[in-house]
Amino acid sequence: MRTIHASLQEAEDSIGKVDARVLVCEVLGVDRAFLATNPFHILTETQDARIDMLVAQRLMGHPVAYLVGRREFYGRDFAVDGHVLIPRPDTETLVEAALKRMAGACSVLDLGTGSGAIAVTLACERPEARVTAVEKDSQTLQVARSNGETLAPGRIEWLEGSWFAPVAGRRFDVIVSNPPYVAAKDPHLGQGDLRFEPEGALTDGSEDGLGSVRAIVVAARDYLVPGGWLLLEHGYDQAEAVAKLLEEAGFESRESIRDLAGIPRVAVGRLPA
Repeated sequence: MRTIHASLQEAEDSIGKVDARVLVCEVLGVDRAFLATNPFHILTETQDARIDMLVAQRLMGHPVAYLVGRREFYGRDFAVDGHVLIPRPDTETLVEAALKRMAGACSVLDLGTGSGAIAVTLACERPEARVTAVEKDSQTLQVARSNGETLAPGRIEWLEGSWFAPVAGRRFDVIVSNPPYVAAKDPHLGQGDLRFEPEGALTDGSEDGLGSVRAIVVAARDYLVPGGWLLLEHGYDQAEAVAKLLEEAGFESRESIRDLAGIPRVAVGRLPA
């Protein structure tokens, strides 16, 4: 049987230090400090085989988040699987922008909730808010609902359906969405982690990637209260196009917000009061 040191060294040579340590910690159920202080701990046959399997899967390109079944977002662990888009730090920019525009017992709608990361985070950070999350895929919604039950039990209304269909006739103070925005023929769809993520969460098949954004912007006026806010995540090169869509739809107080890398990532608009 191998020691932690031997197993870790072999894994690092194959997939790099960061991924190797995450996978070994996952199999052993320990933190990184344990790896450092117990290098000669002997692995069981089962642990050894499990590490080898995960390393092999990572070498084939499987995302680490799917291999360990979770991803941290805004300081909380969210369960993820192949039915949901892996939460990314970029989306925390959308959350921060939404939190600044949420006051008191406001009503919030999260469209295309995916893993539920946005809806759950907003509900946890603003306990007085009334949060509704919509998702069209039943298996995806099941993951989101499970995350909600774990992190914000009883705090979120979960609805199945496409965009605004499940909330017909209702209005909200804030609407947020991280819709699919990758262009249909973008080569990145066949690279890296994206190869394993649900295609429908990445692209809606539109040539410029903005089909879903257009649909949301056009319809949002009928689902916002006067003075309500619409916030949308978009691609690195789509800020100008999305700003134009908001302007054409009559949204005021428009703003483009950059992510931590300095890339325009979130478009904001306010319905006239």
